Amino acid sequence: MPLVDALKAISCLLIVSHHLSIYGPMSDLAYPLIPGLIEWLREYARMAVQVFFVVAGFLMAGKLVPLGVPLVADPVQSIKRRYIRLVIPYLAALTLAIVCSSLARQWMSHESISAAPDLIQLLAHIFLLQDLLNQEALSAGVWFVAIDFQLFVLSVSLFWLSRMIEDRYPQFKSTALILIVSLTIASLFTFNRNDFWDETALYFFGSYGLGILAYWTSNKDRPVLWLLLLGALAVASLMVDFRGRIAVATMVMLLLGFARQYGILERCSIPNFLTYLGRISYSIFLVHFPLCLVVNAAFFHFLPHQAVTNLFGLVLAFGISILGGALFYKWVESRPLTNKMKIWLPAGFVTSGLIVALGSS
Repeated sequence: MPLVDALKAISCLLIVSHHLSIYGPMSDLAYPLIPGLIEWLREYARMAVQVFFVVAGFLMAGKLVPLGVPLVADPVQSIKRRYIRLVIPYLAALTLAIVCSSLARQWMSHESISAAPDLIQLLAHIFLLQDLLNQEALSAGVWFVAIDFQLFVLSVSLFWLSRMIEDRYPQFKSTALILIVSLTIASLFTFNRNDFWDETALYFFGSYGLGILAYWTSNKDRPVLWLLLLGALAVASLMVDFRGRIAVATMVMLLLGFARQYGILERCSIPNFLTYLGRISYSIFLVHFPLCLVVNAAFFHFLPHQAVTNLFGLVLAFGISILGGALFYKWVESRPLTNKMKIWLPAGFVTSGLIVALGSS
Protein backbone atom coordinates (compact mmCIF):
# COMPACT_ATOMS: atom_id res chain seq x y z
CA MET A 1 0.00 0.00 0.00
CA PRO A 2 2.19 2.88 -1.25
CA LEU A 3 -0.17 5.53 0.15
CA VAL A 4 0.10 4.06 3.64
CA ASP A 5 3.90 3.97 3.33
CA ALA A 6 3.89 7.63 2.29
CA LEU A 7 1.74 8.62 5.27
CA LYS A 8 4.06 6.75 7.64
CA ALA A 9 7.17 8.26 6.04
CA ILE A 10 5.97 11.88 6.25
CA SER A 11 4.68 11.41 9.80
CA CYS A 12 7.95 9.83 10.92
CA LEU A 13 9.99 12.71 9.51
CA LEU A 14 7.71 15.21 11.25
CA ILE A 15 8.17 13.43 14.59
CA VAL A 16 11.97 13.42 14.16
CA SER A 17 11.81 17.15 13.37
CA HIS A 18 9.57 17.76 16.40
CA HIS A 19 12.02 16.04 18.74
CA LEU A 20 14.94 17.96 17.23
CA SER A 21 13.05 21.20 17.87
CA ILE A 22 12.39 20.54 21.58
CA TYR A 23 15.28 18.35 22.81
CA GLY A 24 18.87 19.47 23.06
CA PRO A 25 20.52 22.90 22.83
CA MET A 26 20.94 23.06 19.03
CA SER A 27 17.37 24.19 18.34
CA ASP A 28 17.61 26.96 20.95
CA LEU A 29 20.87 28.23 19.45
CA ALA A 30 19.54 28.03 15.86
CA TYR A 31 16.19 29.58 16.81
CA PRO A 32 16.99 33.18 15.69
CA LEU A 33 17.51 31.96 12.11
CA ILE A 34 14.25 30.01 11.73
CA PRO A 35 11.95 30.99 14.61
CA GLY A 36 8.71 30.38 12.71
CA LEU A 37 9.66 26.88 11.59
CA ILE A 38 10.89 25.81 15.02
CA GLU A 39 7.75 27.15 16.71
CA TRP A 40 5.57 25.27 14.21
CA LEU A 41 7.50 22.04 14.71
CA ARG A 42 7.27 22.37 18.48
CA GLU A 43 3.54 23.01 18.47
CA TYR A 44 2.10 20.98 15.59
CA ALA A 45 4.51 18.33 14.28
CA ARG A 46 3.81 16.09 17.29
CA MET A 47 0.26 15.57 15.98
CA ALA A 48 1.74 13.35 13.27
CA VAL A 49 1.70 10.50 15.80
CA GLN A 50 -2.08 10.35 15.27
CA VAL A 51 -1.42 9.17 11.72
CA PHE A 52 0.33 6.09 13.10
CA PHE A 53 -2.58 5.29 15.41
CA VAL A 54 -5.17 5.54 12.62
CA VAL A 55 -2.98 3.54 10.20
CA ALA A 56 -2.30 0.90 12.88
CA GLY A 57 -6.03 0.43 13.49
CA PHE A 58 -6.72 0.32 9.75
CA LEU A 59 -4.05 -2.32 9.07
CA MET A 60 -4.94 -4.38 12.13
CA ALA A 61 -8.58 -4.55 11.03
CA GLY A 62 -7.51 -5.73 7.59
CA LYS A 63 -5.40 -8.50 9.08
CA LEU A 64 -7.50 -9.77 11.99
CA VAL A 65 -11.08 -8.68 11.22
CA PRO A 66 -11.24 -7.96 7.48
CA LEU A 67 -15.00 -8.42 7.10
CA GLY A 68 -15.99 -7.30 10.58
CA VAL A 69 -16.04 -10.92 11.76
CA PRO A 70 -13.19 -11.63 14.21
CA LEU A 71 -10.64 -14.23 13.11
CA VAL A 72 -8.95 -14.23 16.53
CA ALA A 73 -9.16 -17.78 17.83
CA ASP A 74 -6.25 -17.52 20.26
CA PRO A 75 -5.84 -13.96 21.59
CA VAL A 76 -2.84 -14.87 23.75
CA GLN A 77 -0.80 -16.01 20.74
CA SER A 78 -1.78 -12.91 18.76
CA ILE A 79 -0.72 -10.66 21.64
CA LYS A 80 2.50 -12.59 22.12
CA ARG A 81 3.44 -12.23 18.45
CA ARG A 82 2.72 -8.50 18.54
CA TYR A 83 4.75 -8.04 21.72
CA ILE A 84 7.79 -9.77 20.26
CA ARG A 85 7.45 -7.88 16.98
CA LEU A 86 7.50 -4.55 18.84
CA VAL A 87 9.84 -5.27 21.72
CA ILE A 88 12.86 -6.95 20.11
CA PRO A 89 13.90 -3.91 17.99
CA TYR A 90 12.66 -1.61 20.77
CA LEU A 91 15.07 -3.14 23.31
CA ALA A 92 17.95 -2.96 20.86
CA ALA A 93 17.20 0.75 20.34
CA LEU A 94 16.93 1.36 24.09
CA THR A 95 20.32 -0.28 24.59
CA LEU A 96 21.68 2.21 22.05
CA ALA A 97 19.87 5.01 23.93
CA ILE A 98 21.52 4.05 27.24
CA VAL A 99 24.97 4.10 25.63
CA CYS A 100 24.33 7.37 23.78
CA SER A 101 22.98 9.07 26.92
CA SER A 102 26.08 7.99 28.83
CA LEU A 103 28.28 9.46 26.10
CA ALA A 104 26.25 12.68 25.90
CA ARG A 105 26.57 13.18 29.67
CA GLN A 106 30.34 13.40 29.22
CA TRP A 107 29.98 16.38 26.90
CA MET A 108 27.08 18.37 28.28
CA SER A 109 24.54 18.68 31.05
CA HIS A 110 21.01 18.99 29.71
CA GLU A 111 17.51 18.05 30.83
CA SER A 112 16.94 16.00 27.66
CA ILE A 113 19.51 13.44 28.84
CA SER A 114 17.91 10.75 30.99
CA ALA A 115 19.65 9.68 34.19
CA ALA A 116 21.43 6.35 34.42
CA PRO A 117 18.69 3.70 34.83
CA ASP A 118 18.03 1.42 37.79
CA LEU A 119 16.80 -2.18 37.69
CA ILE A 120 13.12 -1.30 38.25
CA GLN A 121 13.24 1.21 35.41
CA LEU A 122 14.85 -1.34 33.08
CA LEU A 123 12.27 -4.03 33.89
CA ALA A 124 9.42 -1.54 33.44
CA HIS A 125 10.68 -0.77 29.94
CA ILE A 126 10.92 -4.45 29.02
CA PHE A 127 7.24 -4.92 29.85
CA LEU A 128 6.21 -1.53 28.35
CA LEU A 129 4.99 -0.31 31.74
CA GLN A 130 7.33 2.64 32.28
CA ASP A 131 4.63 5.32 32.07
CA LEU A 132 2.06 3.40 34.11
CA LEU A 133 4.70 2.86 36.82
CA ASN A 134 5.90 6.50 36.65
CA GLN A 135 9.40 5.54 35.54
CA GLU A 136 11.49 8.02 33.54
CA ALA A 137 11.58 7.11 29.85
CA LEU A 138 14.99 6.12 28.49
CA SER A 139 14.29 7.68 25.09
CA ALA A 140 11.82 10.13 23.60
CA GLY A 141 8.78 8.57 22.00
CA VAL A 142 8.95 5.17 23.70
CA TRP A 143 5.52 5.93 25.17
CA PHE A 144 4.16 5.37 21.66
CA VAL A 145 5.35 1.75 21.59
CA ALA A 146 3.67 1.10 24.94
CA ILE A 147 0.40 2.69 23.81
CA ASP A 148 0.46 0.86 20.48
CA PHE A 149 0.76 -2.43 22.35
CA GLN A 150 -2.01 -1.48 24.77
CA LEU A 151 -4.29 -0.62 21.83
CA PHE A 152 -3.58 -3.94 20.18
CA VAL A 153 -4.21 -5.90 23.39
CA LEU A 154 -7.46 -4.03 24.02
CA SER A 155 -8.71 -4.54 20.46
CA VAL A 156 -7.82 -8.23 20.31
CA SER A 157 -9.53 -8.74 23.67
CA LEU A 158 -12.68 -7.07 22.35
CA PHE A 159 -12.62 -9.20 19.20
CA TRP A 160 -12.19 -12.37 21.24
CA LEU A 161 -15.01 -11.32 23.58
CA SER A 162 -17.33 -10.62 20.65
CA ARG A 163 -16.56 -14.03 19.17
CA MET A 164 -17.31 -15.75 22.48
CA ILE A 165 -20.61 -13.87 22.78
CA GLU A 166 -21.71 -14.75 19.25
CA ASP A 167 -20.70 -18.40 19.65
CA ARG A 168 -22.82 -18.66 22.77
CA TYR A 169 -25.69 -16.48 21.57
CA PRO A 170 -25.98 -16.92 17.78
CA GLN A 171 -28.82 -14.42 17.62
CA PHE A 172 -26.41 -11.61 18.50
CA LYS A 173 -24.81 -10.16 15.37
CA SER A 174 -22.17 -7.48 14.73
CA THR A 175 -20.96 -7.64 18.34
CA ALA A 176 -17.43 -6.62 17.36
CA LEU A 177 -18.77 -3.56 15.53
CA ILE A 178 -20.88 -2.55 18.53
CA LEU A 179 -17.95 -2.89 20.94
CA ILE A 180 -15.50 -0.96 18.74
CA VAL A 181 -17.98 1.82 17.96
CA SER A 182 -18.90 2.16 21.65
CA LEU A 183 -15.30 2.41 22.81
CA THR A 184 -14.39 4.80 19.99
CA ILE A 185 -17.25 7.10 21.00
CA ALA A 186 -16.29 6.86 24.68
CA SER A 187 -12.70 7.80 23.82
CA LEU A 188 -13.59 10.69 21.50
CA PHE A 189 -16.16 12.24 23.82
CA THR A 190 -14.73 11.38 27.25
CA PHE A 191 -11.32 9.77 27.70
CA ASN A 192 -9.45 11.84 25.09
CA ARG A 193 -10.66 15.04 26.72
CA ASN A 194 -9.06 14.21 30.07
CA ASP A 195 -5.26 14.10 30.43
CA PHE A 196 -5.66 11.71 33.36
CA TRP A 197 -6.04 8.90 30.79
CA ASP A 198 -3.15 9.86 28.48
CA GLU A 199 -0.93 7.00 29.64
CA THR A 200 -3.56 4.44 28.64
CA ALA A 201 -5.05 3.07 25.43
CA LEU A 202 -8.43 4.56 26.35
CA TYR A 203 -7.12 8.06 25.61
CA PHE A 204 -5.93 7.13 22.10
CA PHE A 205 -8.58 4.60 21.13
CA GLY A 206 -10.59 7.29 19.35
CA SER A 207 -7.92 7.55 16.63
CA TYR A 208 -7.23 3.81 16.58
CA GLY A 209 -10.94 2.99 16.44
CA LEU A 210 -11.46 5.43 13.56
CA GLY A 211 -8.83 3.45 11.63
CA ILE A 212 -10.59 0.15 12.33
CA LEU A 213 -13.97 1.57 11.36
CA ALA A 214 -12.58 3.17 8.19
CA TYR A 215 -11.52 -0.28 6.98
CA TRP A 216 -14.86 -1.88 7.87
CA THR A 217 -17.06 0.83 6.37
CA SER A 218 -15.28 0.54 3.02
CA ASN A 219 -16.55 -3.08 2.88
CA LYS A 220 -20.21 -2.16 3.38
CA ASP A 221 -22.96 -1.27 0.96
CA ARG A 222 -22.99 2.49 0.40
CA PRO A 223 -19.48 2.90 1.84
CA VAL A 224 -19.39 6.63 1.07
CA LEU A 225 -22.44 7.18 3.26
CA TRP A 226 -20.93 5.17 6.10
CA LEU A 227 -17.62 7.03 5.85
CA LEU A 228 -19.44 10.37 5.92
CA LEU A 229 -21.39 9.25 9.00
CA LEU A 230 -18.12 8.23 10.64
CA GLY A 231 -16.66 11.62 9.77
CA ALA A 232 -19.76 13.33 11.19
CA LEU A 233 -19.25 11.44 14.46
CA ALA A 234 -15.67 12.68 14.69
CA VAL A 235 -16.72 16.24 13.82
CA ALA A 236 -19.38 16.10 16.55
CA SER A 237 -16.67 15.25 19.09
CA LEU A 238 -14.66 18.23 17.83
CA MET A 239 -17.66 20.52 18.26
CA VAL A 240 -17.88 19.42 21.89
CA ASP A 241 -14.14 19.98 22.42
CA PHE A 242 -11.86 20.87 19.51
CA ARG A 243 -8.57 18.97 19.55
CA GLY A 244 -6.11 19.29 16.70
CA ARG A 245 -4.96 15.70 17.16
CA ILE A 246 -8.49 14.39 16.60
CA ALA A 247 -8.92 16.64 13.56
CA VAL A 248 -5.77 15.09 12.08
CA ALA A 249 -7.00 11.58 12.89
CA THR A 250 -10.34 12.33 11.22
CA MET A 251 -8.71 13.52 8.00
CA VAL A 252 -6.44 10.48 7.85
CA MET A 253 -9.41 8.17 8.52
CA LEU A 254 -11.38 9.69 5.63
CA LEU A 255 -8.35 9.56 3.34
CA LEU A 256 -7.75 5.86 4.02
CA GLY A 257 -11.42 4.97 3.78
CA PHE A 258 -12.01 6.70 0.46
CA ALA A 259 -8.64 5.55 -0.91
CA ARG A 260 -9.54 1.92 -0.22
CA GLN A 261 -13.03 2.33 -1.62
CA TYR A 262 -11.73 3.72 -4.92
CA GLY A 263 -8.68 1.44 -5.18
CA ILE A 264 -6.17 4.22 -4.63
CA LEU A 265 -4.33 2.50 -1.76
CA GLU A 266 -2.54 0.07 -4.05
CA ARG A 267 -2.53 2.10 -7.28
CA CYS A 268 -1.37 5.44 -5.89
CA SER A 269 1.93 6.50 -7.46
CA ILE A 270 4.35 7.37 -4.67
CA PRO A 271 8.08 8.18 -5.04
CA ASN A 272 10.22 5.15 -4.18
CA PHE A 273 12.13 6.99 -1.46
CA LEU A 274 8.89 7.70 0.43
CA THR A 275 7.83 4.07 0.14
CA TYR A 276 11.20 3.02 1.53
CA LEU A 277 11.06 5.55 4.37
CA GLY A 278 7.59 4.29 5.26
CA ARG A 279 8.90 0.75 5.42
CA ILE A 280 11.73 1.69 7.78
CA SER A 281 9.74 4.30 9.75
CA TYR A 282 9.61 2.20 12.95
CA SER A 283 13.40 1.85 12.92
CA ILE A 284 13.88 5.58 12.36
CA PHE A 285 11.42 6.28 15.15
CA LEU A 286 13.31 4.02 17.55
CA VAL A 287 16.88 5.21 16.97
CA HIS A 288 16.57 8.86 16.01
CA PHE A 289 16.52 10.32 19.51
CA PRO A 290 19.76 8.78 20.88
CA LEU A 291 21.56 9.66 17.64
CA CYS A 292 20.27 13.25 17.76
CA LEU A 293 21.29 13.46 21.40
CA VAL A 294 24.89 12.57 20.59
CA VAL A 295 24.99 15.11 17.75
CA ASN A 296 23.59 17.77 20.09
CA ALA A 297 26.19 16.97 22.75
CA ALA A 298 29.08 16.92 20.25
CA PHE A 299 28.14 20.28 18.71
CA PHE A 300 27.61 21.82 22.15
CA HIS A 301 30.96 20.60 23.49
CA PHE A 302 33.28 20.91 20.50
CA LEU A 303 31.90 23.70 18.29
CA PRO A 304 31.08 27.41 18.73
CA HIS A 305 27.63 28.25 20.05
CA GLN A 306 26.65 30.05 16.86
CA ALA A 307 23.25 29.98 15.18
CA VAL A 308 24.53 28.93 11.72
CA THR A 309 26.69 26.14 13.15
CA ASN A 310 23.82 24.70 15.13
CA LEU A 311 21.39 25.00 12.22
CA PHE A 312 23.82 22.84 10.26
CA GLY A 313 23.88 20.49 13.26
CA LEU A 314 20.09 20.14 13.12
CA VAL A 315 20.21 19.24 9.43
CA LEU A 316 23.07 16.81 10.09
CA ALA A 317 21.20 15.14 12.97
CA PHE A 318 18.13 14.79 10.75
CA GLY A 319 20.18 13.03 8.07
CA ILE A 320 21.96 10.81 10.60
CA SER A 321 18.55 9.78 11.99
CA ILE A 322 17.43 8.54 8.57
CA LEU A 323 20.73 6.77 7.89
CA GLY A 324 20.74 5.25 11.36
CA GLY A 325 17.17 4.05 10.89
CA ALA A 326 18.06 2.44 7.56
CA LEU A 327 21.00 0.58 9.10
CA PHE A 328 18.95 -0.43 12.14
CA TYR A 329 16.21 -1.79 9.86
CA LYS A 330 18.76 -3.80 7.90
CA TRP A 331 20.68 -5.14 10.89
CA VAL A 332 17.93 -5.54 13.49
CA GLU A 333 14.27 -5.03 12.54
CA SER A 334 14.22 -6.95 9.26
CA ARG A 335 16.26 -9.90 10.52
CA PRO A 336 14.37 -13.12 11.26
CA LEU A 337 13.78 -13.49 14.99
CA THR A 338 15.61 -16.34 16.65
CA ASN A 339 15.36 -17.73 20.16
CA LYS A 340 18.87 -16.38 20.83
CA MET A 341 17.73 -12.85 19.97
CA LYS A 342 14.71 -13.19 22.24
CA ILE A 343 17.05 -14.09 25.14
CA TRP A 344 20.17 -12.04 24.50
CA LEU A 345 18.58 -8.72 23.58
CA PRO A 346 16.66 -8.32 26.89
CA ALA A 347 19.70 -9.62 28.79
CA GLY A 348 22.02 -7.22 26.98
CA PHE A 349 19.64 -4.33 27.58
CA VAL A 350 19.50 -4.94 31.36
CA THR A 351 23.26 -5.57 31.58
CA SER A 352 24.18 -2.40 29.68
CA GLY A 353 21.81 -0.37 31.85
CA LEU A 354 23.26 -1.71 35.08
CA ILE A 355 26.85 -1.21 33.87
CA VAL A 356 26.09 2.44 33.02
CA ALA A 357 24.36 2.88 36.38
CA LEU A 358 27.34 1.46 38.28
CA GLY A 359 29.72 3.64 36.29
CA SER A 360 27.70 6.73 37.12
CA SER A 361 27.45 6.04 40.85
